Amino acid sequence: MNFREEYEQKLVSAADAVKVIKSGDWVDYGWSAGTPVALDKALAARANELSDVKLRGGVLLWEPEVFKVENVAEHFTWNSWHSSGIERKAISAGFGYHSPMRYSELPRYYREFAYPDDVAMFQVAPMDQHGYFNFGTSASHMMAVCETSKIIIVEVNKNMPKCLGGFENDIHISKVDMIVEGDNPPIGELKPSTPGKVDEDVAKLVLEEIPNGACLQLGIGSMPDAVGSLIAASDLKNLGVHSEMYVDSFVEMSKAGKINGSKKNIDTYRQTYTFAAGTKKLYDYINNNPELMSAPVNYVNDIRTISAIDNFISINNAVDVDLFGQVNSESSGTKHISGAGGQLDFVLGSYLSKGGKSIICCSSTYKTKAGELKSRILPVLNSGSIITDPRSAVQYLVTEYGKVNLKGLSTWKKCESIISVAHPDFRDQLIAEAEKMKIWRKSNKI
Repeated sequence: MNFREEYEQKLVSAADAVKVIKSGDWVDYGWSAGTPVALDKALAARANELSDVKLRGGVLLWEPEVFKVENVAEHFTWNSWHSSGIERKAISAGFGYHSPMRYSELPRYYREFAYPDDVAMFQVAPMDQHGYFNFGTSASHMMAVCETSKIIIVEVNKNMPKCLGGFENDIHISKVDMIVEGDNPPIGELKPSTPGKVDEDVAKLVLEEIPNGACLQLGIGSMPDAVGSLIAASDLKNLGVHSEMYVDSFVEMSKAGKINGSKKNIDTYRQTYTFAAGTKKLYDYINNNPELMSAPVNYVNDIRTISAIDNFISINNAVDVDLFGQVNSESSGTKHISGAGGQLDFVLGSYLSKGGKSIICCSSTYKTKAGELKSRILPVLNSGSIITDPRSAVQYLVTEYGKVNLKGLSTWKKCESIISVAHPDFRDQLIAEAEKMKIWRKSNKI
């Protein structure tokens, strides 16, 4: 049998495909832009026939139809590896829950420890002449999902980019149980944020720490976006990319001629990433682009991989930081925001890199909905806040008021350095709290 004949034999409607899902099943929705569309709609239509179906996924770019069914918690539970705003709403509504995990650990978790998926269903690029479906924007942990799922259903989308260059980024038709041809919707987009003045001020300080030939990892958000724009307009050259997430900023830098990967110790000349999310400009750029390398997250985010690349510069955001140097990038108190992702891996790996630097960025303040100015630098993290990066791991901290290297400092010196980049309106209050905690010396001056 040739691959086309096998394809036709396995081709079914979305409605027929989801009939295999039973009450109590674990169903994997894949990751981010690979989340199913037609299959999700068909599953939502079966909601009244099902109960306690446990769904897994993460970084949703649009609201799935299963979220919209009546009394959703009776039928479906969403388990998120990393939350977008859509998933935060599901958590608040009582049918969504976060699954804390370092992103790099996901493939091994699926293969060795997780409840096996009864069904995995996700979007893929069209089958090639060799019988392979490309995972598209998300190599991520998808091969591990497929290896451990009882039934695999792929939803073909002609608009899904074919992402090249790595490994574990395709599945062969022989391993697929059913094929669904959806309506080929546009790939879900993640619009870049618009950097403000504070973002640009922070980005300028970060730019000073990036040498020619550096290898970059950027997190998501307005500050990393601002850094990317500044690099694109700078005199920097011969930069490389090795990043958990591929974002529009990398496209901007690439088109400006700043990135060629010539100085990377490994994967030389390749822009390496594990998943991509952004605008159509990004999806067009990564499609069939041999310069890019799509690879599984247990390779991309592995501390050993990161540390093997010289001059590795990791740039990530924080929600808040306390005077001990603990960084929270996941929650606002007990209110969940995102997840651990790969931040700690990149913080640790970049410091181990020869010439490497780990940089945590945040604005010094934010405003509440009522317009009250609040400090992101706190005496101690708010009750319930998650420690994403322990105080022993953090290297550079940057706000619009400056940058400090916290690595190796004693508690009083670290405290002094952190307060020096806090908003001036909050410094006296922070000093008073530091004195109570016995981490302030009377000789200190800010």
